[in-house]
Order: sequence, then structure tokens, then C-alpha cells
Amino acid sequence: MSRLLPYPMLTAALLLTWMLLTSFSLGQFLLGAAVATVASRAMAALQPSKPRWRRWELIPLLAGTVALDILRSNIAVTSIILQGHRRKRVSGFVAIPLDLRDRTGLAVLSCIVTSTPGTAWVEYAPDTGVLLIHVLDLVEKDEWIALIKNRYESMLMEIFE
Repeated sequence: MSRLLPYPMLTAALLLTWMLLTSFSLGQFLLGAAVATVASRAMAALQPSKPRWRRWELIPLLAGTVALDILRSNIAVTSIILQGHRRKRVSGFVAIPLDLRDRTGLAVLSCIVTSTPGTAWVEYAPDTGVLLIHVLDLVEKDEWIALIKNRYESMLMEIFE
């Protein structure tokens, strides 16, 4: 089975995406399955390391947390934009020391930080484990460090390490 589908989660995700973007029919399902299988086999040719899922049952909790944070952040950024110059805001950079070393976990964390409005992943130094992010409305650096470490990093470490 692993020869036909070297990355079954990737194949399933691609097939699901295909079905959501096209019509739900047998023909589209078969075409999507073929495309997903070919893409999975092409990914195997690149020989990336396979992620180790220790606690995959935490993934829905992480996804829900991220969705809620993205919604909150959208509201916060919208209020900053609508207030204009009436409220002084300070943007800045925050250096966060990370304990997470798993490459897949770091990739997921980069997607989380970058997809949340008002924050951007700037740099990660693998030798020191320090992540540098930019925050649009920086009030307290320690709060951002605690947020990233306690809300995301700890859950990602449980999932991947």
C-alpha cells in the first residue's frame, strides 16, 4: 500500500480539496483520485522526511484554536484600520526562543503565524531556535512570547515530537 500511496494523508487531502473545488460526481472523484495519487508519488520522488504524528487527535483542537485566533485577529486589525490615526499603535519585532525542533511542526507554526492577520514570520535561526516575528500592534512583547509558546508551540510539540 505504501508503494501505491506513499503519502496517504496528502493523497486524501488533495482528493478532498479536488472534490470541494469541483462538482461532486463519480467522474470528478476518479479524476481527483488519479491527480492526488500522481501528486503523492511525485512527492515521494522528492524524498521529504515523513512527519511523525504522535498525537494526531489534537489536530482538530489546534485547527479550532487557529481558526478562532484568525477571526479575533481579523477583528482587531479591522478596528485598527477603522480607527485610523485616533489611536497610536506601535508595531515591532519579537524574538521568541522556541523549543520546537521538528521541521513539520515549524512549518505548521509558520503557516499559523503568517495566516493570522497582524503577524508575520520573519526569520527562524535553527542553530539558536529563535523565531523572529513582526507584530502590527505590539503592546507587550512578553505576552506575544507566552502566546506563541503556550498556545501553539506546546500543542505542536505534543503532535509532532
